[in-house]
Amino acid sequence: MDASLRLTLRAALAAACTTALLLAAGPLGTAAAAPPPIPSPAKAGTGTGTEVEIPGPEDGTAAGSGHISVPAAGQAKKAPQLSEAERAADGEVAKLVDNGSTADRLDIVVIGDGYTAAEQDRFHADARAKWAEITAVEPYSTYRNLFNVWTVDAVSHDSGVSGDPTPATVRDTALGSYFWCEGIERLLCIDQPKVDAYVAKAPAADLVLVLSNSAKYGGAGYNEPSAALGYEGISTASAGNAKSGQVAIHETGHSLGKLADEYFYPDTPGYEKYEGPEPADSNTSTLPADRMAAERAKWYRWLGAASPDGGTVGAYEGGGYYVKGLYRPTDSSIMRVLGKPFNLPGTEAMIAGFYQHAKPAAPLTPTGRTLRLRNTAKVSVPRLAGADGRQLDVRWYLDGRELKRFAGRTEVAVAELWLFDLRTHKLSVTAEDRTPSVRDPKIARTLKSTVDWSVRL
Repeated sequence: MDASLRLTLRAALAAACTTALLLAAGPLGTAAAAPPPIPSPAKAGTGTGTEVEIPGPEDGTAAGSGHISVPAAGQAKKAPQLSEAERAADGEVAKLVDNGSTADRLDIVVIGDGYTAAEQDRFHADARAKWAEITAVEPYSTYRNLFNVWTVDAVSHDSGVSGDPTPATVRDTALGSYFWCEGIERLLCIDQPKVDAYVAKAPAADLVLVLSNSAKYGGAGYNEPSAALGYEGISTASAGNAKSGQVAIHETGHSLGKLADEYFYPDTPGYEKYEGPEPADSNTSTLPADRMAAERAKWYRWLGAASPDGGTVGAYEGGGYYVKGLYRPTDSSIMRVLGKPFNLPGTEAMIAGFYQHAKPAAPLTPTGRTLRLRNTAKVSVPRLAGADGRQLDVRWYLDGRELKRFAGRTEVAVAELWLFDLRTHKLSVTAEDRTPSVRDPKIARTLKSTVDWSVRL
């Protein structure tokens, strides 16, 4: 959600609502979620406020319950009091999934909270299980080889996290995770400065996932990018809860896909009808389907297509928290209901987000020197894991002329180029993702990369 829309929502709610968060009620389509609580100021002495998304109820009827301002430093507790042996185990970094260099892949950093030194193997197992849960959902399934996954061991003095099982439960943990954040049971907050201190230990971070050692349902979406560390956002989730992974996937829709929430608040003052400008988000619009098609705007290229979340892509009224005045592409994607897939426009946005950080072609042979006859040009091209077997299109060129006999290869020896003069030539390879899941030409142009070498006899 852009800043101006957030301010509009806050102002409307502050004027109309005086209650704190109400739990979601009613069947899907009649009461999609509770209204968002009035953002509260940061608590004195705990740092500035941070806006987070509240997960929807555990029954899955809504993906979220609005946003709230929480203290960036959480409950501002002291660092865990660790023994010398515990400190020695703290901060260790491992590469859980290795698909290439940090410069060419999307790097996810997973940090555990509430795991003692003796429980770090369990944290690694939980991290693998949660990554498997995420990559069971498209487009993560097809594009899993675009990702590196790093784990950073955060050793806690106590096992478990605060607020589980009751608000009175307090545990001494590395990241200060706690349920009942701002009085909301399922809102799982963290001490963000402490999280950042561990993120900084990893070689790179495009996205951060904090797994709390708990089976209690909950999570949170910290979806503001980090100017200092470069990551797109932080998702928190309970490691032992089967549904909390869906919360994390929904949050990556915001952080990686830049998607808006598609849920809305019936019977809530201030959210009856949206009357603002056209939103910047790719999956909400003020335009009904006929106008969208006529103006060739937003997701018009997908109108009428069957969507993986059920039904066809159209313009369904209700979204971006408003009952009227804003439309969403489908009835119930994961941006509205947990457990559902991304819809077609959402899938396109997620793929675009993946390629903002990952490259289709990455050089394995250095490009800074001239290659000679004894050398081979090698490139890393990630394999796609889609059910259709489709792979990236790889093509080679010499001085701009395509060498069709090398199509699909990831390495070519200079001796195979049949050079007959002493000039320096340019050898190029391009890798392009021609996925049918992307119809926007502007996005399609970002799904291609080229690597060049100088070559000569």
